Amino acid sequence: MKKKLSLLVIVLFVCTIALSTLGCTPAKKDLEPGSNGEIILATTTSTQDSGLLEEILPDFEAQTGIAVKVVAVGTGKAMEMGKAGEADVLLVHAITQEEQFIKDGYGVERFAVMHNDFVVLGPKEDPAKVKTTAADNAVKAFTAIAAVPATFVSRDDKSGTNTKELEIWKAANITPAGDWYIKTGTGMGETLTVTNEKLGYTLADRATYANMKDTMANLEIVCEGDEMLNNPYGVIAVSPSINDQINAEGAQAFVDWIVSPETQELIASYKVNGDQLFVPDAVKK
Repeated sequence: MKKKLSLLVIVLFVCTIALSTLGCTPAKKDLEPGSNGEIILATTTSTQDSGLLEEILPDFEAQTGIAVKVVAVGTGKAMEMGKAGEADVLLVHAITQEEQFIKDGYGVERFAVMHNDFVVLGPKEDPAKVKTTAADNAVKAFTAIAAVPATFVSRDDKSGTNTKELEIWKAANITPAGDWYIKTGTGMGETLTVTNEKLGYTLADRATYANMKDTMANLEIVCEGDEMLNNPYGVIAVSPSINDQINAEGAQAFVDWIVSPETQELIASYKVNGDQLFVPDAVKK
């Protein structure tokens, strides 16, 4: 009996080697999202509202088996979540704040992911005459809006977009205040909706506007192309030293995936109405 069992084991071993040599090993089963755990991605409303995450995240989940819970908030709030250990990885767009986040020990390292740009939107009537006097100069555009004054709608949510808006007001030596300056305290999508209804001006990332353009009948781009309107995005794994709930392995897997050539290609290929919304920035290694 023992001899028969030994012979059977030998036969099975030889068959396995033969099948492997012939390339006939059983195919690996695709991983189901969540089979290797979950990570919390704190990111901006622009990556969500633009439709990009919905397009690319299924690839990450399929490759790794790690489910991604997306929390789309302003960059400031995303970083607060990271500091509190309430997120594993960040995808944000306020580079000065990102660098400080890492310097303070909350993040492992920042990697460039992609960029797009901000645009100044306004009503087609353009009461501040931005299109004719400041079509490619953000500071002049804001100065013209405040001079009327014309309605301006601010996110006022400490997001990357709000940070850029305040930077432009500061460069123009203007402190916006009064009935003409409306603060929504909401994300980009909702702020665009309010701007459209109020026939006002606002600062928006191009990607979100492009994705919502069909519902923004009263708005159009009145200022674009200024170097000051560049909008770079970075990815940061939250430091596991924050608390023992951080999924450091999952966060690193996300970082490695989003800067990989394959994912950078996915980002470059994402278009809305034929327009490319993000330009990949990850450095090839």
